[in-house]
Amino acid sequence: MPIMHCHCQSCRKAHAATFAPTAGVKREHFRWLKGKESLSAYESSPGKLRHFCKLCGSHLMAERLSQPHVIVRVATLDDDPGHTAKAHIWVSHDAPWLKSEGAEIYGQWPEYRE
Repeated sequence: MPIMHCHCQSCRKAHAATFAPTAGVKREHFRWLKGKESLSAYESSPGKLRHFCKLCGSHLMAERLSQPHVIVRVATLDDDPGHTAKAHIWVSHDAPWLKSEGAEIYGQWPEYRE
């Protein structure tokens, strides 16, 4: 499934970010390669489990057991998935303070001078 940037309120709060890059992966194509013993899950809404690393707190994957796919949190991948985002979804949940037109852009941390 394509990568999409989810702006829904629960993703913004779970990731402490303006949106969460996500991608659906069919269950038969998903497996944990290592670290399964370090996972913890939280039912964030009825039937939806969010899986976290209990060592670092990263939100790695979400799922509804009734669906044929899981939702991978693309920003946690070590390697380039080889695809770019196809859409921004749930932008109706954006807060007014997220608007950034005219904001300065820096390639790294800016040097602020008072």
